[in-house]
Amino acid sequence: MASYKEIVTKAVVGKAKKNSSAKYTVKPEEQPDTVLGCWVINHTFNGQNQNGAVNIDGSFDVNVWYSYNNDTKTAVTTKRFNYNDKMNVRLKDGASLNDASEIIVRSLNQPTVTDVSIKDGEVNMTIEKELGVEIVGNTMLKVSVEDDTDDYDVLDDNEDNEINSSVDNINTDYLS
Repeated sequence: MASYKEIVTKAVVGKAKKNSSAKYTVKPEEQPDTVLGCWVINHTFNGQNQNGAVNIDGSFDVNVWYSYNNDTKTAVTTKRFNYNDKMNVRLKDGASLNDASEIIVRSLNQPTVTDVSIKDGEVNMTIEKELGVEIVGNTMLKVSVEDDTDDYDVLDDNEDNEINSSVDNINTDYLS
């Protein structure tokens, strides 16, 4: 006869991703003539529950390599940008986002500069990124348990207990 047991475990109860694009501005010390390179480094982020939604606070550094003085000199300027993204993650099977839920945030596509231009001595750029969120919470599994099943093998230990009586009748000239 089968009975059922309930197992409580942690599982992903909600998952979502979000693409975002934003415009940023860097004002170098010198008047830039040409942008020679632009890259994003040191991307950090953290997600927390805020009234049933996931609030992601993050930051990254942008390095802009540019020429100035009629393209005769180059310099690099760095600026840190902070951002805040809010994600409403749909949860499965009636789960709810609470303080016991674990929020895992991943960068699916690192922040990347997709467009850059110079206007009035400022470097204007568009940065795109993609973040993914997983909500881990308690969930319950119901499994069938067979109570009357005996899956043990029976061993016959009598073979090991027999004494070999022919040990006393050894031919000592066997090797000669």
